[in-house]
Amino acid sequence: MNNPLPSKRRLPRSIWALGLVSLLMDVSSEAIHSLLPVFMATVLGASMLTIGLLEGAAEATALIVKVFSGALSDWWGRRKPLAVLGYGLGALSKPLFALAGGMGLIVTARLLDRVGKGIRGAPRDALVADIAPLEMRGAAFGLRQSLDTAGAFIGPLLAMGLMLLWANDFRAVFWAATVPALLCVLLLIGGVKEPERTPGAVRSNPIRRENLKRLSSAYWWVVAIGAVFTLARFSEAFLVLRAQQGGLPLAAAPMVLIALNLVFSAGAYPLGKLSDSVSHTKLLIAGLLALIAADGLLALSNSGVLFWLGIALWGLHMALTQGLLATMVANAAPTDLRGTAFGMFNLVCGLSVLLASALAGWLWDSMGASSTFLAGMVFGALSLLGLAWRHHHQTG
Repeated sequence: MNNPLPSKRRLPRSIWALGLVSLLMDVSSEAIHSLLPVFMATVLGASMLTIGLLEGAAEATALIVKVFSGALSDWWGRRKPLAVLGYGLGALSKPLFALAGGMGLIVTARLLDRVGKGIRGAPRDALVADIAPLEMRGAAFGLRQSLDTAGAFIGPLLAMGLMLLWANDFRAVFWAATVPALLCVLLLIGGVKEPERTPGAVRSNPIRRENLKRLSSAYWWVVAIGAVFTLARFSEAFLVLRAQQGGLPLAAAPMVLIALNLVFSAGAYPLGKLSDSVSHTKLLIAGLLALIAADGLLALSNSGVLFWLGIALWGLHMALTQGLLATMVANAAPTDLRGTAFGMFNLVCGLSVLLASALAGWLWDSMGASSTFLAGMVFGALSLLGLAWRHHHQTG
């Protein structure tokens, strides 16, 4: 007898394990990254443009590497070993931040960390889609994103507490952040079971022309949406720097990411479940409206109620869009090209991240902080027009 209430089914244990793996790595990474822009600017004397270029290059590196790891996971027919390798590299990079005496080692550590993220990202997302029942896919991506993002506010909260406890000793905090990264690798190895592959299945190079032709126009539309969204949303390092400009003490700098990710984490799972039953386009439009409002408030203010409302709206935008875009990629791609599809999606978004963060840093240095957020509003408005046009043609 079929279950008449599929929404009441439980998500598989491996989905929860993957979410907890993401949580632990994000506790480690965000404890470091919430302090890193301020560390680079105050201790190492880096300019805003340098920080913007490094942040953009680091994120773009991760997203570009995902193309190859995603395609390899399709060709090999295995996803977990690549996820283990990626999380392992992330864990190995963490001590380098504590050892850095100049920008050279910071750049090395940041790029190594992001290469690890790139290797694990597409195979892990494809693994979520492989494990989750179709009618619960939005909920599965929402849960993984929610747990991942819980780590993204626990990490900065931990960093802030340790900075207060250890009298602003950046390096001691960076050392402490290595522990959850190591735990996450152990949990992935022991707690996640990959579905069995069909025995004797013939696998060909997923990035051959005839395979890429199997990626539909619906898939490429999702890629285009993701790219323009990314242009409208530059590195969150600039949110931390905006708060510091408004007089937030060094030890309290992580509060920005804590507030943002509290909203993101609280919203990601329920909004992911909602995406299993409502129009994806309407949710994306709601997400863009939240981002445009956030940019407007952050252009106006670097402290007080308006600033923190802007941060909360930025988090709401992330909750509305990030898990949803992953679900849309999984739904639009053939099963045997799922890793490649996530990789290609992230390549395009990676190039957008590089451009957006470099532009944000240049605008900040040359025209002031407000111009950075006003530019985000413009890109957000352009995205909104494109989505509204698409929605009109789909329904009309």
